[in-house]
Amino acid sequence: QVELVESGGGLVQPGGSLSLSCAASGSMFTIYTMGWYRQAPGKQRELVATVTSDGSNKYADSVKGRFTISRENAKNRVLLQMNSLKSEDTAVYYCNADLYVIRTRTRGDYWGQGTQVTVSS
Repeated sequence: QVELVESGGGLVQPGGSLSLSCAASGSMFTIYTMGWYRQAPGKQRELVATVTSDGSNKYADSVKGRFTISRENAKNRVLLQMNSLKSEDTAVYYCNADLYVIRTRTRGDYWGQGTQVTVSS
Protein backbone atom coordinates (compact mmCIF):
# COMPACT_ATOMS: atom_id res chain seq x y z
CA GLN A 1 0.00 0.00 0.00
CA VAL A 2 1.25 3.45 -0.95
CA GLU A 3 0.20 6.76 0.50
CA LEU A 4 0.86 10.28 -0.70
CA VAL A 5 0.76 12.87 2.06
CA GLU A 6 0.61 16.56 1.20
CA SER A 7 1.43 19.57 3.32
CA GLY A 8 1.40 23.29 2.78
CA GLY A 9 -1.29 25.36 1.19
CA GLY A 10 -3.51 27.88 2.91
CA LEU A 11 -4.59 31.45 2.39
CA VAL A 12 -2.33 34.04 0.77
CA GLN A 13 -2.78 37.48 -0.73
CA PRO A 14 -2.36 38.08 -4.45
CA GLY A 15 1.31 38.39 -5.30
CA GLY A 16 2.31 36.22 -2.37
CA SER A 17 4.03 32.85 -2.21
CA LEU A 18 3.24 29.39 -0.91
CA SER A 19 5.02 26.06 -0.88
CA LEU A 20 3.49 22.61 -1.20
CA SER A 21 5.16 19.36 -0.29
CA CYS A 22 4.17 15.77 -0.95
CA ALA A 23 5.87 12.60 0.26
CA ALA A 24 5.20 9.03 -0.79
CA SER A 25 5.39 6.25 1.78
CA GLY A 26 4.37 2.66 2.30
CA SER A 27 5.30 -0.42 0.32
CA MET A 28 8.58 -0.53 -1.54
CA PHE A 29 8.15 1.15 -4.88
CA THR A 30 9.84 2.88 -7.78
CA ILE A 31 8.55 6.32 -8.66
CA TYR A 32 8.59 7.53 -12.23
CA THR A 33 6.82 10.86 -12.64
CA MET A 34 5.56 13.01 -9.76
CA GLY A 35 3.47 16.08 -10.13
CA TRP A 36 0.80 18.46 -9.02
CA TYR A 37 -2.69 18.94 -10.38
CA ARG A 38 -5.40 21.32 -9.28
CA GLN A 39 -9.14 21.58 -9.41
CA ALA A 40 -11.05 24.80 -8.99
CA PRO A 41 -14.77 24.83 -8.14
CA GLY A 42 -16.84 23.92 -11.15
CA LYS A 43 -13.81 23.05 -13.26
CA GLN A 44 -12.01 19.89 -14.28
CA ARG A 45 -8.79 18.81 -12.66
CA GLU A 46 -5.83 20.18 -14.60
CA LEU A 47 -2.12 19.63 -14.71
CA VAL A 48 0.02 22.20 -12.91
CA ALA A 49 3.51 20.73 -13.16
CA THR A 50 5.29 17.39 -13.35
CA VAL A 51 8.84 16.18 -12.87
CA THR A 52 10.30 12.88 -14.07
CA SER A 53 12.76 10.70 -12.21
CA ASP A 54 15.62 12.25 -14.20
CA GLY A 55 14.49 15.79 -13.40
CA SER A 56 12.68 16.81 -16.59
CA ASN A 57 9.97 19.36 -15.82
CA LYS A 58 6.70 20.24 -17.47
CA TYR A 59 4.48 23.19 -16.58
CA ALA A 60 1.05 24.43 -17.50
CA ASP A 61 1.33 27.64 -19.51
CA SER A 62 -0.63 29.48 -16.83
CA VAL A 63 2.05 28.88 -14.18
CA LYS A 64 5.27 29.08 -16.20
CA GLY A 65 7.72 31.52 -14.69
CA ARG A 66 5.81 31.63 -11.40
CA PHE A 67 5.81 28.04 -10.12
CA THR A 68 8.79 25.76 -9.66
CA ILE A 69 8.56 22.01 -9.19
CA SER A 70 11.40 20.04 -7.67
CA ARG A 71 11.99 16.55 -6.42
CA GLU A 72 13.96 14.86 -3.67
CA ASN A 73 14.32 11.30 -4.85
CA ALA A 74 15.98 10.03 -1.68
CA LYS A 75 12.95 11.20 0.31
CA ASN A 76 10.34 10.25 -2.31
CA ARG A 77 9.15 13.83 -2.13
CA VAL A 78 8.00 16.45 -4.61
CA LEU A 79 7.82 20.17 -3.88
CA LEU A 80 5.97 23.02 -5.55
CA GLN A 81 7.08 26.58 -4.94
CA MET A 82 4.38 29.01 -5.99
CA ASN A 83 5.27 32.69 -6.40
CA SER A 84 3.34 35.70 -7.68
CA LEU A 85 0.10 33.95 -6.88
CA LYS A 86 -3.10 35.12 -8.54
CA SER A 87 -6.73 34.70 -7.59
CA GLU A 88 -7.13 32.27 -10.46
CA ASP A 89 -4.64 29.95 -8.78
CA THR A 90 -7.24 29.26 -6.10
CA ALA A 91 -7.99 25.55 -6.15
CA VAL A 92 -7.51 22.25 -4.39
CA TYR A 93 -4.04 21.01 -5.28
CA TYR A 94 -3.45 17.28 -5.61
CA CYS A 95 -0.17 15.43 -5.56
CA ASN A 96 0.24 12.63 -8.10
CA ALA A 97 2.77 9.86 -8.53
CA ASP A 98 3.19 7.32 -11.30
CA LEU A 99 4.85 4.46 -9.52
CA TYR A 100 5.58 0.74 -9.56
CA VAL A 101 4.88 -1.28 -6.42
CA ILE A 102 7.47 -3.97 -6.17
CA ARG A 103 5.52 -6.42 -4.03
CA THR A 104 2.43 -6.46 -6.25
CA ARG A 105 4.33 -5.87 -9.48
CA THR A 106 1.80 -3.26 -10.50
CA ARG A 107 2.20 0.23 -11.85
CA GLY A 108 -0.36 2.98 -11.57
CA ASP A 109 -1.31 6.50 -10.61
CA TYR A 110 -1.58 7.43 -6.95
CA TRP A 111 -3.13 10.61 -5.57
CA GLY A 112 -2.88 12.62 -2.40
CA GLN A 113 -5.93 13.80 -0.50
CA GLY A 114 -5.65 17.37 -1.78
CA THR A 115 -4.76 20.63 -0.10
CA GLN A 116 -6.60 23.93 -0.46
CA VAL A 117 -4.82 26.98 -1.84
CA THR A 118 -6.78 30.21 -1.64
CA VAL A 119 -5.46 33.45 -3.11
CA SER A 120 -7.51 36.38 -1.89
CA SER A 121 -7.13 39.83 -0.42
